[in-house]
Amino acid sequence: MKLLTTLRGRLFALLALLGGVTALAVGGATYVSVRAEADQLFDYQLRQTALSLRDQGRVASDEAAALADPGLDYVVQIWSLQGLELYSSRPQGMTEALPARAVLGFSNLRLAGQDWRVFGAATPLRVVQVAQPLGVRQRLAALAALRSVAPVAIALPLVAAAVWWLLGVSLAPLARVTQAAQSRGANARDALPTAGLPGEVAPLVDAFNGLLGRLGEAFDAQRSFVADAAHELRSPLTALKLQLGLLRDSAPGEEQDAAITRLRGGIDRATHLVEQLLALARAEPGAPAAEQPLDLTELARQALADVQPLADRAGVSLTLTAPDPLPLTGDPQALRGACRNLIDNAVKYGARTVQVSALRGARGAPLLRVDDDGPGIPPEQRERAFDRFQRGEGVDAPGSGLGLAIVRAAARQQGATVTLADSPLAGLRVEIHWPDATAS
Repeated sequence: MKLLTTLRGRLFALLALLGGVTALAVGGATYVSVRAEADQLFDYQLRQTALSLRDQGRVASDEAAALADPGLDYVVQIWSLQGLELYSSRPQGMTEALPARAVLGFSNLRLAGQDWRVFGAATPLRVVQVAQPLGVRQRLAALAALRSVAPVAIALPLVAAAVWWLLGVSLAPLARVTQAAQSRGANARDALPTAGLPGEVAPLVDAFNGLLGRLGEAFDAQRSFVADAAHELRSPLTALKLQLGLLRDSAPGEEQDAAITRLRGGIDRATHLVEQLLALARAEPGAPAAEQPLDLTELARQALADVQPLADRAGVSLTLTAPDPLPLTGDPQALRGACRNLIDNAVKYGARTVQVSALRGARGAPLLRVDDDGPGIPPEQRERAFDRFQRGEGVDAPGSGLGLAIVRAAARQQGATVTLADSPLAGLRVEIHWPDATAS
């Protein structure tokens, strides 16, 4: 049974089964063909024997001796028209005579436990009947079938050994790939060898190499993310440590209150950075997403309410255009966070007016759009704006540079895409496009 668990063993078993079925088919076809030919030949002999005896006045002694040969498997009977038996032969071992009544032409009958083929002929003077056991024909056909199968049976061990060796040679490249994969360490991400692989196996190894490449990119991105996160966290934690020292050394009163305010602000910034990092980690490819029916219009309204206090303090006007509910399927927390980050970025980076629109785009697919009248992003820097911890040149607004990275990651997790363009308000336009498949 263990042999059948390997590809080589399964192929060998299938080929052996095919060889056995072929041998049986050849033997069966040979038996049927030889039996048909034997029937024609023996029927012809029966007819010729009967016709050669019907016109003779008597059976010559030499013919009678030949017909009485114990090894002869024919039975010959001759009667006169009056029913008088003129001659009758009986093969050795035959215990019962043929019926003394002839049927002209060919016929079959059952006698003494075996089947007989009979031919009868009549003349104006006599009736001749010649019979032969059908077992003779069956034995001849079976012997011919056995002879046709015997060479296959004799050659079968040699053919089986050759097939086993050829399968081993054909699967040797796959064995080398298996050995190469088993000999690698946990951190090895080099492509597996594909030289000499069969056409049916090469795509599988190519796909596996592609998976290794994507895993390598994911591991590199993860290491880069951890390094960047550690670097970004070092600064606020150091600032918190310094502010705590200033608070300890400050005198009670206004100086201490200012130190407490600065410490609270540092804690808020560190908390916001950690929240952004967690949001980005939840939106990374491969992270589990809560798929459930939701309304894009309601999500945009909730995100707008989240940022409204910050907009009020900064004197920024927020508006929402969403005439109809926009049902879709996705992760409400991730999508709400993405929309909130877009509005928050517009407010923090100098916009005075922010317009949020939830509408249907091309072919009726949901579309989320955020327009502002801020400084915008130059076209040559828009792709880099999606990188982690990337902030625009000359920007002094507070933030971690993770907003657009979180938006793109969350959109990809939901099967959507993010684009940046010039806004009619003279600032930046950000759009999240959903494909038709996610619309309900």
